Amino acid sequence: MSHRHTIVVIDESTKVIRRVPVSLPALVAIFTAVISFPVLVGIGAKLSVRAELDHLQAMHRMLEAEGASYRAEITAFTEQIRSLDEVVGTLPVATSVRARAAGGSAPGPSGSAVPAALPPSLSSPEEILKVLQGALQVLSDRLPSVARGIERREALAAAAPSIWPAQGWLTDRFGMRSDPLTGQQGFHPGLDISTPEGQPVYATAAGVVDVASYSGDFGNLVELRHDFGLSTRYAHLSRFAVVPGASVARGDVVGYVGATGRATGAHVHYEILANGTPIDPLQILTTIARP
Repeated sequence: MSHRHTIVVIDESTKVIRRVPVSLPALVAIFTAVISFPVLVGIGAKLSVRAELDHLQAMHRMLEAEGASYRAEITAFTEQIRSLDEVVGTLPVATSVRARAAGGSAPGPSGSAVPAALPPSLSSPEEILKVLQGALQVLSDRLPSVARGIERREALAAAAPSIWPAQGWLTDRFGMRSDPLTGQQGFHPGLDISTPEGQPVYATAAGVVDVASYSGDFGNLVELRHDFGLSTRYAHLSRFAVVPGASVARGDVVGYVGATGRATGAHVHYEILANGTPIDPLQILTTIARP
Protein backbone atom coordinates (compact mmCIF):
# COMPACT_ATOMS: atom_id res chain seq x y z
CA MET A 1 0.00 0.00 0.00
CA SER A 2 1.54 3.31 -1.13
CA HIS A 3 1.67 6.31 1.14
CA ARG A 4 0.11 9.51 -0.09
CA HIS A 5 0.78 12.97 1.17
CA THR A 6 -1.11 16.21 0.88
CA ILE A 7 0.35 19.59 0.09
CA VAL A 8 -1.66 22.44 1.59
CA VAL A 9 -1.63 25.78 -0.29
CA ILE A 10 -3.19 28.83 1.43
CA ASP A 11 -4.03 32.01 -0.53
CA GLU A 12 -3.20 34.85 1.87
CA SER A 13 -5.50 37.31 0.14
CA THR A 14 -8.64 35.18 0.02
CA LYS A 15 -7.81 32.76 2.84
CA VAL A 16 -8.78 29.92 0.50
CA ILE A 17 -7.15 26.65 1.36
CA ARG A 18 -6.29 24.14 -1.37
CA ARG A 19 -5.12 20.62 -0.76
CA VAL A 20 -3.09 18.77 -3.37
CA PRO A 21 -2.61 15.05 -2.81
CA VAL A 22 0.91 13.92 -3.83
CA SER A 23 2.43 10.46 -3.79
CA LEU A 24 5.79 9.87 -2.13
CA PRO A 25 7.72 9.22 -5.38
CA ALA A 26 6.35 12.43 -6.91
CA LEU A 27 7.28 14.36 -3.79
CA VAL A 28 10.82 12.95 -3.88
CA ALA A 29 11.10 13.84 -7.56
CA ILE A 30 9.96 17.42 -6.92
CA PHE A 31 12.36 17.81 -4.00
CA THR A 32 15.24 16.35 -6.02
CA ALA A 33 14.53 18.72 -8.91
CA VAL A 34 14.44 21.73 -6.61
CA ILE A 35 17.72 20.74 -4.99
CA SER A 36 19.49 19.73 -8.27
CA PHE A 37 18.66 22.82 -10.34
CA PRO A 38 21.26 25.15 -8.73
CA VAL A 39 23.85 22.38 -8.89
CA LEU A 40 23.20 21.81 -12.60
CA VAL A 41 23.34 25.53 -13.28
CA GLY A 42 26.69 25.74 -11.48
CA ILE A 43 28.09 22.77 -13.39
CA GLY A 44 26.97 24.30 -16.70
CA ALA A 45 28.58 27.62 -15.86
CA LYS A 46 31.81 25.87 -14.87
CA LEU A 47 31.89 23.92 -18.13
CA SER A 48 31.26 27.11 -20.11
CA VAL A 49 34.11 28.90 -18.31
CA ARG A 50 36.42 25.91 -18.90
CA ALA A 51 35.59 25.89 -22.63
CA GLU A 52 36.25 29.63 -22.89
CA LEU A 53 39.55 29.23 -21.01
CA ASP A 54 40.63 26.41 -23.33
CA HIS A 55 39.79 28.63 -26.31
CA LEU A 56 41.82 31.53 -24.90
CA GLN A 57 44.78 29.24 -24.18
CA ALA A 58 44.65 27.91 -27.75
CA MET A 59 44.57 31.49 -29.10
CA HIS A 60 47.53 32.37 -26.85
CA ARG A 61 49.56 29.42 -28.18
CA MET A 62 48.70 30.39 -31.76
CA LEU A 63 49.76 34.01 -31.17
CA GLU A 64 53.00 32.84 -29.55
CA ALA A 65 53.75 30.63 -32.55
CA GLU A 66 52.96 33.50 -34.95
CA GLY A 67 55.14 35.88 -32.93
CA ALA A 68 58.00 33.36 -32.97
CA SER A 69 57.60 33.06 -36.74
CA TYR A 70 57.76 36.86 -37.14
CA ARG A 71 60.80 37.05 -34.87
CA ALA A 72 62.53 34.35 -36.93
CA GLU A 73 61.72 36.16 -40.18
CA ILE A 74 62.90 39.49 -38.80
CA THR A 75 66.12 37.88 -37.52
CA ALA A 76 66.78 36.32 -40.93
CA PHE A 77 65.93 39.61 -42.64
CA THR A 78 68.25 41.53 -40.32
CA GLU A 79 71.04 39.06 -41.08
CA GLN A 80 70.45 39.53 -44.81
CA ILE A 81 70.63 43.30 -44.41
CA ARG A 82 73.84 42.96 -42.38
CA SER A 83 75.40 40.73 -45.04
CA LEU A 84 74.26 43.08 -47.80
CA ASP A 85 75.64 46.06 -45.88
CA GLU A 86 79.01 44.30 -45.55
CA VAL A 87 79.11 43.69 -49.30
CA VAL A 88 78.05 47.26 -50.07
CA GLY A 89 80.68 48.49 -47.60
CA THR A 90 83.38 46.89 -49.75
CA LEU A 91 82.33 48.89 -52.79
CA PRO A 92 84.14 52.21 -53.39
CA VAL A 93 81.03 54.36 -53.10
CA ALA A 94 81.56 58.03 -53.90
CA THR A 95 82.05 60.36 -50.96
CA SER A 96 79.21 62.57 -52.10
CA VAL A 97 76.81 59.62 -52.03
CA ARG A 98 77.99 58.71 -48.53
CA ALA A 99 77.46 62.31 -47.44
CA ARG A 100 73.91 62.33 -48.78
CA ALA A 101 73.22 59.00 -47.12
CA ALA A 102 74.50 60.40 -43.81
CA GLY A 103 71.98 63.21 -44.18
CA GLY A 104 69.09 60.77 -43.83
CA SER A 105 68.04 60.07 -47.40
CA ALA A 106 69.43 58.52 -50.53
CA PRO A 107 68.91 59.58 -54.14
CA GLY A 108 66.07 57.82 -55.93
CA PRO A 109 66.06 56.69 -59.57
CA SER A 110 65.37 60.22 -60.82
CA GLY A 111 67.59 61.97 -58.29
CA SER A 112 64.83 62.57 -55.74
CA ALA A 113 65.25 61.55 -52.12
CA VAL A 114 63.85 58.20 -51.00
CA PRO A 115 61.98 58.56 -47.68
CA ALA A 116 63.46 56.64 -44.79
CA ALA A 117 60.04 55.85 -43.22
CA LEU A 118 57.62 53.21 -44.45
CA PRO A 119 54.24 54.35 -45.89
CA PRO A 120 51.58 54.81 -43.18
CA SER A 121 49.28 52.32 -44.95
CA LEU A 122 51.56 49.45 -43.91
CA SER A 123 50.00 48.49 -40.61
CA SER A 124 50.40 44.73 -40.32
CA PRO A 125 53.67 42.83 -39.76
CA GLU A 126 53.01 40.80 -42.93
CA GLU A 127 52.84 43.96 -45.08
CA ILE A 128 55.94 45.48 -43.49
CA LEU A 129 57.96 42.26 -43.91
CA LYS A 130 56.78 41.93 -47.50
CA VAL A 131 57.88 45.49 -48.35
CA LEU A 132 61.24 45.10 -46.58
CA GLN A 133 61.91 41.74 -48.23
CA GLY A 134 60.99 43.22 -51.61
CA ALA A 135 63.40 46.11 -51.07
CA LEU A 136 66.14 43.71 -50.01
CA GLN A 137 65.53 41.54 -53.09
CA VAL A 138 65.78 44.58 -55.37
CA LEU A 139 69.06 45.58 -53.71
CA SER A 140 70.39 42.03 -53.92
CA ASP A 141 69.46 41.80 -57.61
CA ARG A 142 71.06 45.15 -58.44
CA LEU A 143 74.21 44.66 -56.38
CA PRO A 144 76.10 42.50 -58.94
CA SER A 145 75.46 44.99 -61.77
CA VAL A 146 76.43 47.90 -59.49
CA ALA A 147 79.62 46.09 -58.50
CA ARG A 148 80.41 45.35 -62.16
CA GLY A 149 79.82 48.98 -63.07
CA ILE A 150 82.11 50.17 -60.30
CA GLU A 151 84.79 47.65 -61.26
CA ARG A 152 84.56 48.77 -64.88
CA ARG A 153 84.90 52.43 -63.90
CA GLU A 154 87.86 51.55 -61.68
CA ALA A 155 89.48 49.64 -64.55
CA LEU A 156 88.87 52.56 -66.92
CA ALA A 157 90.33 54.99 -64.37
CA ALA A 158 93.38 52.76 -63.92
CA ALA A 159 93.84 52.46 -67.71
CA ALA A 160 93.46 56.19 -68.40
CA PRO A 161 96.90 57.91 -68.78
CA SER A 162 96.32 60.75 -66.33
CA ILE A 163 99.78 61.87 -65.10
CA TRP A 164 102.78 63.46 -66.77
CA PRO A 165 105.53 61.00 -67.74
CA ALA A 166 108.38 63.23 -66.55
CA GLN A 167 109.18 66.51 -64.84
CA GLY A 168 110.46 69.11 -67.27
CA TRP A 169 109.44 71.70 -69.87
CA LEU A 170 106.95 71.18 -72.63
CA THR A 171 108.84 72.02 -75.84
CA ASP A 172 106.56 70.55 -78.50
CA ARG A 173 102.81 69.89 -78.55
CA PHE A 174 100.52 67.47 -80.36
CA GLY A 175 99.62 68.44 -83.95
CA MET A 176 101.24 70.21 -86.87
CA ARG A 177 104.68 71.73 -86.26
CA SER A 178 107.96 72.64 -87.95
CA ASP A 179 110.35 69.68 -87.80
CA PRO A 180 113.38 70.68 -85.61
CA LEU A 181 115.81 68.87 -87.95
CA THR A 182 114.45 69.67 -91.43
CA GLY A 183 112.31 72.75 -90.77
CA GLN A 184 109.47 71.23 -92.79
CA GLN A 185 105.87 71.16 -91.58
CA GLY A 186 104.79 67.79 -90.28
CA PHE A 187 102.40 66.14 -87.88
CA HIS A 188 103.72 65.55 -84.35
CA PRO A 189 101.76 62.68 -82.74
CA GLY A 190 102.68 63.43 -79.13
CA LEU A 191 104.41 65.72 -76.65
CA ASP A 192 108.10 66.48 -76.20
CA ILE A 193 109.17 67.12 -72.60
CA SER A 194 112.73 68.42 -72.17
CA THR A 195 114.52 67.48 -68.97
CA PRO A 196 118.08 66.53 -67.95
CA GLU A 197 119.32 63.15 -69.13
CA GLY A 198 118.90 60.34 -66.63
CA GLN A 199 115.67 61.70 -65.09
CA PRO A 200 113.07 58.98 -64.45
CA VAL A 201 110.19 58.44 -66.84
CA TYR A 202 106.96 57.20 -65.28
CA ALA A 203 104.13 55.00 -66.54
CA THR A 204 101.11 57.26 -66.86
CA ALA A 205 98.62 54.41 -66.30
CA ALA A 206 98.53 50.77 -65.28
CA GLY A 207 99.35 48.37 -68.09
CA VAL A 208 101.61 45.71 -69.59
CA VAL A 209 104.94 46.34 -71.32
CA ASP A 210 104.54 45.46 -75.00
CA VAL A 211 107.85 46.96 -76.21
CA ALA A 212 111.11 47.78 -74.44
CA SER A 213 113.74 47.96 -77.18
CA TYR A 214 115.49 50.18 -79.70
CA SER A 215 113.05 51.33 -82.43
CA GLY A 216 114.54 53.46 -85.24
CA ASP A 217 113.77 57.20 -84.96
CA PHE A 218 112.22 56.61 -81.50
CA GLY A 219 115.55 55.33 -80.15
CA ASN A 220 115.04 53.34 -76.97
CA LEU A 221 111.25 52.96 -76.83
CA VAL A 222 108.88 51.63 -74.18
CA GLU A 223 105.31 50.97 -75.24
CA LEU A 224 102.67 50.07 -72.67
CA ARG A 225 99.36 48.38 -73.45
CA HIS A 226 96.43 49.47 -71.28
CA ASP A 227 92.82 48.29 -71.14
CA PHE A 228 90.03 49.66 -73.37
CA GLY A 229 92.26 49.88 -76.45
CA LEU A 230 94.63 52.47 -74.98
CA SER A 231 98.43 52.44 -75.24
CA THR A 232 101.28 54.85 -74.45
CA ARG A 233 104.79 55.34 -75.86
CA TYR A 234 107.93 56.73 -74.18
CA ALA A 235 110.74 57.41 -76.68
CA HIS A 236 114.42 58.52 -76.79
CA LEU A 237 115.20 56.87 -73.45
CA SER A 238 118.78 56.47 -72.29
CA ARG A 239 118.00 53.09 -70.72
CA PHE A 240 115.11 50.85 -69.70
CA ALA A 241 113.69 50.05 -66.27
CA VAL A 242 111.22 47.38 -67.49
CA VAL A 243 111.16 44.33 -69.74
CA PRO A 244 108.48 43.14 -72.21
CA GLY A 245 105.60 41.30 -70.54
CA ALA A 246 105.99 43.05 -67.18
CA SER A 247 102.97 44.61 -65.51
CA VAL A 248 103.32 48.18 -64.30
CA ALA A 249 101.19 50.45 -62.16
CA ARG A 250 100.62 54.15 -62.67
CA GLY A 251 103.71 55.99 -61.41
CA ASP A 252 106.17 53.10 -61.88
CA VAL A 253 109.49 54.01 -63.51
CA VAL A 254 109.72 52.53 -67.04
CA GLY A 255 113.01 54.13 -68.12
CA TYR A 256 115.22 57.19 -67.99
CA VAL A 257 115.40 60.34 -70.14
CA GLY A 258 117.95 60.30 -72.98
CA ALA A 259 118.55 61.47 -76.54
CA THR A 260 118.65 58.19 -78.47
CA GLY A 261 117.24 57.90 -81.98
CA ARG A 262 116.24 61.00 -83.95
CA ALA A 263 116.63 63.65 -81.24
CA THR A 264 118.34 67.02 -80.88
CA GLY A 265 118.73 66.84 -77.09
CA ALA A 266 117.70 65.06 -73.93
CA HIS A 267 113.90 64.76 -73.74
CA VAL A 268 111.10 62.21 -73.65
CA HIS A 269 108.70 61.92 -76.54
CA TYR A 270 105.29 60.82 -75.17
CA GLU A 271 102.27 59.52 -77.09
CA ILE A 272 98.79 58.24 -76.23
CA LEU A 273 97.02 56.03 -78.74
CA ALA A 274 93.37 54.91 -78.75
CA ASN A 275 92.98 51.78 -80.87
CA GLY A 276 96.19 52.72 -82.67
CA THR A 277 95.25 56.35 -83.37
CA PRO A 278 97.26 59.12 -81.63
CA ILE A 279 95.24 61.50 -79.45
CA ASP A 280 96.30 64.75 -77.77
CA PRO A 281 97.75 63.88 -74.32
CA LEU A 282 96.94 67.38 -73.04
CA GLN A 283 93.25 66.44 -73.12
CA ILE A 284 93.91 63.72 -70.51
CA LEU A 285 96.98 64.61 -68.45
CA THR A 286 96.11 66.18 -65.11
CA THR A 287 98.99 65.62 -62.68
CA ILE A 288 102.67 66.48 -62.84
CA ALA A 289 104.98 63.45 -62.59
CA ARG A 290 104.09 60.81 -60.02
CA PRO A 291 100.53 60.46 -58.60
